[in-house]
Amino acid sequence: MAGTGWQAELLDFRARKDAYFRSGRGPLPQATLAAFAGLAYFPPDPTWHLSLSAERLPPEAVTLPTTTPGEMQRYLTWGRVKLPGGESLTLYAREGDDASGTLFVPFRDATSGAATYGAGRYLDASVAGETVMLDFNRAYHPYCAFNDAWTCPLPPAENRLHVAVEAGERLA
Repeated sequence: MAGTGWQAELLDFRARKDAYFRSGRGPLPQATLAAFAGLAYFPPDPTWHLSLSAERLPPEAVTLPTTTPGEMQRYLTWGRVKLPGGESLTLYAREGDDASGTLFVPFRDATSGAATYGAGRYLDASVAGETVMLDFNRAYHPYCAFNDAWTCPLPPAENRLHVAVEAGERLA
C-alpha cells in the first residue's frame, strides 16, 4: 500500500470503492462497466483531513429535497462545525440512526458544476464525543451522479461553501 497513515488508508479505501463499482454492485449502468477504469479523484491533501470541535444542535427533524421532484428525505440535525477559514457546515444524522458513529454531510462548494458533480457531494463524518472527523479526501459523488435511477438528497443552503474543496471525488 502506497503512502503512510491516513494516506495509505485513503488509497486503500479508493481502491476498494473502485473495485465495488467495477463489480456491478454500485450505481454504474451495466452498459458502462466494461469501460470503467476507476473513479477520478483529487490528489490526497492533508489540509482537508480535519478534526474539529462540534457545536451540538437540538435534534430537529428536517426534510431535504432530492433529485427526484417532489420527493423528500428525513434527517435529524446533530451539530455544526466551523471550517478553517470561517465557513460552517451542518451535520445530520440519518433518521433512525443513534448518531453515535457516522454523520451525513451533504455539501456544495466552489468546484460544484465545474470539477465536481453540480448538485454537490457527500461526506460521512465520524464522531468521538464532541469531536468530528471530516476527511474531505473521502468526499464522494452521490449515486445519482452516475445513474438517474437513483434518488439523492440535495445539500441545504447552509452547506454551500464559497471555497473550492479540491479533495475527494471529482469529475473525469
